[in-house]
Amino acid sequence: MPDSAPDPRPLAPEPPLPSDCCESGCSVCVYDSYAEELDDYRRRLAAWKQRNPDAAD
Repeated sequence: MPDSAPDPRPLAPEPPLPSDCCESGCSVCVYDSYAEELDDYRRRLAAWKQRNPDAAD
């Protein structure tokens, strides 16, 4: 029996707004968090593309 579970394309994280950064040198800046989320998204997207090779870019 084929797997009928949905496999939606991952969604890219929303980039922070310039006003989201307080410019005070936080140990974990919103831009650091965004960079980590973006790396994770790219890994999940690559895996999704392997599972869905016929999907449009």
